[in-house]
Amino acid sequence: MVNGRLVKMGRASMRYVAAQVVLQWVALAAHIALVAGVALVVDALLTGCVTMGFALPSVVGALSCLAVRFAATRAAAHMSFLASHGVKDTLRRALFAKMLRLGPAYAQHVATSEVVQVAGEGVEQIETYFGLYLPQLFYALLAPLTLFACIAPFSLPVAVGLIVCVPLIPVAIAAVQTVAKRLLASYWTQYAELGDSFLENLQGLTTLKVFEADAYKADQMDEEAETFRRVTMRVLTMQLNSIIIMDLVAYGGAALGIFLTVTELAAGHLTLPQAFAIVVLSSEFFIPMRTLGSYFHTAMNGSAAADRIFKILDAPEPRVGTRALADVDGRIAVRDLSFAYVPEREVLHGVTLSVEPGALVGITGASGSGKSTLAALLAGRLGGYTGSITLGGVEVRDIAPEELARHLVVVPTRGYLFAGTLRENLLLGDPHASERRLWDVLAAARIDGFVREAGGLDMPIAEGAQNLSGGQRQRLCIARALLTRAEILVFDEASSNIDAASEAAIAVLIRELAGERTVIVVSHRLANLTDADTICVFERGRLIEEGPHDKLVGAGGAYAALWRAQHDLERSLA
Repeated sequence: MVNGRLVKMGRASMRYVAAQVVLQWVALAAHIALVAGVALVVDALLTGCVTMGFALPSVVGALSCLAVRFAATRAAAHMSFLASHGVKDTLRRALFAKMLRLGPAYAQHVATSEVVQVAGEGVEQIETYFGLYLPQLFYALLAPLTLFACIAPFSLPVAVGLIVCVPLIPVAIAAVQTVAKRLLASYWTQYAELGDSFLENLQGLTTLKVFEADAYKADQMDEEAETFRRVTMRVLTMQLNSIIIMDLVAYGGAALGIFLTVTELAAGHLTLPQAFAIVVLSSEFFIPMRTLGSYFHTAMNGSAAADRIFKILDAPEPRVGTRALADVDGRIAVRDLSFAYVPEREVLHGVTLSVEPGALVGITGASGSGKSTLAALLAGRLGGYTGSITLGGVEVRDIAPEELARHLVVVPTRGYLFAGTLRENLLLGDPHASERRLWDVLAAARIDGFVREAGGLDMPIAEGAQNLSGGQRQRLCIARALLTRAEILVFDEASSNIDAASEAAIAVLIRELAGERTVIVVSHRLANLTDADTICVFERGRLIEEGPHDKLVGAGGAYAALWRAQHDLERSLA
């Protein structure tokens, strides 16, 4: 079983595979020479010709054979490492490059959990494919032929009997392969689905706790884990049964070789030293193929992982815009916009709205109404929409991603800070920003006092900003967004799940930015939207109401109902 596409992708590693096969053959040749030397010693013992002049060269020869075999085996192991290391690097680079080409919309084509799984454990499985399976496959074909050439001059019937039994092992492997391929495909599917569920539940753990749905999801994951366990047990059962079959063939073939050798010895066609050498070497006919069988299941797992990697690499790539934006005033126009993550269910239906330059626009609605999806579409993070979204009169899908990122910045619910210093994180917004400007944006985000106390711009940021509170992290992310000088800022639930002081500081900053920049605030908390020039109310993917706060409250519609419900709840909790 050879995966042609995988071999082609790892062709740079094939020279190490070839070197490993050659070194294994050298080790085999040294072993044959050692057995031949021992057979000569046996012959000398039987004939009484053992002298000092014979014994010393025999010992030196044996030690030389052992040294050559040891050196060749050790070098082959090093070649195995080089072959597997090279292909792992190649595959991970290919996956990384593919994700960059897919861009922020990659989740429309492949699940994050699957990418993590195949880039981690999947690639590690392929390591064994190149490091062990492929070299052993070629060596298992070469070794029996070499042994046949060595034994046939002494006893052709024994050599033929041994080499005829060797193909029975690959026949057994081929018989198992049909079942194994289906099982391993099911194994990786269940593994990916379990990882996807785990990641989704982990990311939404706060929501699950709020709605007391964590126990339900835990039971659901238990069922998925049990399904994965059953698939894993079937794979292991198949592997163990196939190993038993291969062992029977290998040991049976070696026993047949010994029987034929003894028969030839009894008939006088072989001498005792020759029979001794053939008996010792008979197992070598089957050991390479038996070892190949033990690697086969790992190779099948690696091949199944490679198929999933190729599925990701073959995912259709979105058309990337190339147009530049010479001058942007912050105007956004959305016309008859519809979008669906899956064809069967639209998330947005025929949305039409306009955002004037310098306006403060609020977007609200129940969870799942399409608010964050609209924000992602505005930022070009999702593709495949119908209708029109224009920024400065240019269709968003036609704008080059780097151009769009210069003019429109999204501050998400949970902003990300990289491990390093605060200065390094801020300069991602503007690499040429002066120290004074850095402090200005920190002051605008009401976080400069904390930064001074924590060590200034060179204060350390831990991985995932774990040394900061949620509110501190969010305000620092907003400060970085301000550095971009983007004409349009989109705050996507940027004040959710943070402390009251940080929420109030962000609200003041948003009011200050209004007029200076176009600001869009996506929020389920209506108190954050009361100062908006206009509020867009979404329900099940449709824009159902639009207008300022007072007008919407007076209209007595969906917004008014949400406002009263939130107001009553907050008053009861006060």
